[in-house]
Amino acid sequence: MNSTVKTAGLLAALSALLLLLGAAIGGRGGMQIALVFAVVMNFGSYWFSDRLVLRMYRATPCGSDHPLTVTVARLARQAGLPMPRCYVIPTDSPNAFATGRNPEHAAVAATEGLLRMLTQDELEGVLAHELAHVSHRDILLQSIAATIGAAIMMIANMARWGAMFGGYSRDDRDGGHPLILLVTAMVAPLAAMVIQAAISRSREFAADEGGAHICGKPMSLAAALQKISGAVEQVPMDANPATAHMFIVKPFAGEGILNLFSTHPPTEERIARLRALAGR
Repeated sequence: MNSTVKTAGLLAALSALLLLLGAAIGGRGGMQIALVFAVVMNFGSYWFSDRLVLRMYRATPCGSDHPLTVTVARLARQAGLPMPRCYVIPTDSPNAFATGRNPEHAAVAATEGLLRMLTQDELEGVLAHELAHVSHRDILLQSIAATIGAAIMMIANMARWGAMFGGYSRDDRDGGHPLILLVTAMVAPLAAMVIQAAISRSREFAADEGGAHICGKPMSLAAALQKISGAVEQVPMDANPATAHMFIVKPFAGEGILNLFSTHPPTEERIARLRALAGR
């Protein structure tokens, strides 16, 4: 529940940032146009995300007798979810993700490296984590956050150009001073990125907890996270940064310049929370 409340608060903060930016530039019409463009752009991404990302990583579908399919089917029954489609990604870097616009149109993908590296219990922990994302409808939540974030970026760009070229040099009733507009337009996108990253981290914590409940093995998920995190440092994945938030562990080696912009919580903190769930 804490993760749900936190996510709702972060989405509210992102929405408030959009409204404040719109008020700062005094352009309600521009804000509405940017929001419409963002909705259209991200609606398409949300609706077709499963096909796009699976094709991007050359994922191949699994047969009904594949060990991945068999394991996912059993966990989906335990979670009370429809059976998602299962795919294998041809790379040695261990990782996994779930996608799809809702539980009825979900897909779970795991890399060849992950299937080779983990024990059966550890694999169940990872796949249960991904099914928790499906159950929580995290693709929808991320799409909402991306829509608002994209609108903020568009409005900020409008404001920057307007401030630099005098497009907002009207009286104070319609907008602020050009310098204030320029600063606001520079800060707002950074703030939006921080909030979006915080939403992603919050959903990872929630999926860890949900996955632990689905498989009943929080320590197996903890062990899997430790293995994957260490292996990714040695064999990073050739992944698109725009999809990094989808994976169970960030697919790149090393941490970001600032943790505020990281799409994933520190692995050590995730493991500590899972240990607490297991009573250790």
